Order: sequence, then structure tokens, then C-alpha cells
Amino acid sequence: MLRLLFWIAVIAAAVWFWRKFKNPAARQQRPAEPDATPMVRCAHCGVHLPQDRALSSSQAWYCTQAHLEQGPKSIQR
Repeated sequence: MLRLLFWIAVIAAAVWFWRKFKNPAARQQRPAEPDATPMVRCAHCGVHLPQDRALSSSQAWYCTQAHLEQGPKSIQR
């Protein structure tokens, strides 16, 4: 009986090692992430949005046409 348990343990360990080392690179690879779009900040309200959806004017970015027309927000102290 002891001999049977020994062989079962040996076979189980062999199967475990075979599965573990069969293809270790495939398990560690992460799916490729799409390239992130640069984010910009609206000069009027401060909301961050993707650069491809923002409107630009003289090195400033805006989230909507209304904010573009209003211009940058003035700092009040």
C-alpha cells in the first residue's frame, strides 16, 4: 500500500512540473495595451480630456467651443 501511494505522489509531482514548465512564457505575457492618447487640460474649466477631442487655440486647449470662445479662466484672488 505504501508503494502505491509513493508512485501516485511521484506521478502527480511529474504532471504538476510538466504543466508548470510546459509554457511559462505564455502565462507571464500580458495582453498588449493600446497606445494611450495624450491628455490635455481645458484652460477654462480645468477638465482633462483626450487631446484628439480637444480644441486648441494659441497653445491652450479647451473642452468645448463655448470655452474656446470664452478664453482662459482668469485667476481671482
